[in-house]
Amino acid sequence: MPRRYLAIWLPYLATDRLIKIDPDLKDKPFVLAATEKGRMVIKASSPKAMQEGIAVGKVLADARAIMPALQEFDYEPEVLSSVLEALAEWCMRFSPIAAVDGTDGIILDVSGCPHLWGGEEPYLQAITARMAQGGYHIKAAIADTIGTAWAVARYSAEPAIVEIGKHSEALTVLPPEALRLESAVVQRMQKLGFRTIGQFMNMPKSTLRRRFGDSLIQRLGQALGSHPEILKPVCPIEPYLERLVCLEPICTATGIEIALRHLLEQLCKRLEQEGKGIRTAVFKGYRIDGNVQQISIGTSRASGSERHLFRLFELKIATIEPALGIELFVLEAPLVEELGDLQDKLWDTKGDQSKVAELLDNIAGKVGMQAIHRYLPAEQHWPERSIIETGSLDQMPATPWPQDKWRPLHLLEKPEPIDVMVPLPDYPPILFTHKGKVFNLTKADGPERIEQEWWAADGQPRDYYRVEDAKGARYWLFRAGHYADGDVQWFLHGFFA
Repeated sequence: MPRRYLAIWLPYLATDRLIKIDPDLKDKPFVLAATEKGRMVIKASSPKAMQEGIAVGKVLADARAIMPALQEFDYEPEVLSSVLEALAEWCMRFSPIAAVDGTDGIILDVSGCPHLWGGEEPYLQAITARMAQGGYHIKAAIADTIGTAWAVARYSAEPAIVEIGKHSEALTVLPPEALRLESAVVQRMQKLGFRTIGQFMNMPKSTLRRRFGDSLIQRLGQALGSHPEILKPVCPIEPYLERLVCLEPICTATGIEIALRHLLEQLCKRLEQEGKGIRTAVFKGYRIDGNVQQISIGTSRASGSERHLFRLFELKIATIEPALGIELFVLEAPLVEELGDLQDKLWDTKGDQSKVAELLDNIAGKVGMQAIHRYLPAEQHWPERSIIETGSLDQMPATPWPQDKWRPLHLLEKPEPIDVMVPLPDYPPILFTHKGKVFNLTKADGPERIEQEWWAADGQPRDYYRVEDAKGARYWLFRAGHYADGDVQWFLHGFFA
């Protein structure tokens, strides 16, 4: 099947945008101007202003001499660029590949798409009608090459659909500027009497290159299909993506669930063939009013289970607002991983690891993945640095957990300073004060010296004590520093069961 491209031209994009913001401007002449070489130059002119002869490129002062009541607004190229990019993304409901073309155009790769609308003619009519309803003036054309579609959309009065293999004939009657040539090259060609592309289309390339340079050869080749031209999509297609176009807008939760199941089935089949599973997935619904509804999920490990993935999405389907209806569904998996062999143990506990992973995913879907943590031992001496957090169920610890039964069950993330009373230096405390509360101690055991690693000695040595108060509660305290140095601080670091 030959490639087919659709070129969309929005000749009044800048002024159409302002009319959408302020409908009262629709029947009024106005322009957008910007400073250029010390004077205000018109960058965009509304249809009413164009009818009065106020064209783009005219100096604003000259235009006001013709029409004193002419309204003027600031030309904002950054805003127009974002508007054009948003329109290109909107066009992705008609084709998965959409690219911005200059400052006033969009190019779609529509290969294999028109049959979903019943052919190229109803396909083109659907796009132009929808954009016209959105308040944009538009001209569009479909052809075998990007260059021909661009040329026909802007310079041809003939039907906007160029038949397959007929792009050469369509170009023959168009002017040289339809090849997207630089103005200097166009002027040179006009001086030599070239008024249509057909006059030089079949001339030897060496002759054309000698007189007009390589740019003419390249542009002519792109229009005729002999020179490649690559699109740069506004949203690069994810390698794992499935689309479902709806013949009628979907407005019900049941319809959304059916669409989701269908897309999951297609995507999971593809991933199964490649031995991969989903880690993150996004389900999008493109509404007929231009709004995009989306929900996303994440898994603790790669999953290819359609049932499990659907259950994760099912928790969020209620947040999708179909409004007047959704006409396109897209399921993409931005992050996939290889499916590892099923293991017979989870950490040091017998069990089915895949079942535990699915359980964690279900919990995360309700309370959020940030509420679930897994810790592994780290090769650090100081207790608060001796653990690391990981999000993977498959990661194995680099060192075994310490078997010391004298460690507290609850370790504070950061030691908290306390005031203590000690009978003699280097003795355990007989009471301590923490957050304004006094704890009288009856028993103590220690000290246990814990120092920093020799290669990271950035703190004082610590002497830890296990102490018990009059009520039987036990605490883990430590003294940082030496009394001989005169710089001693006490801290509370944990609680025993």
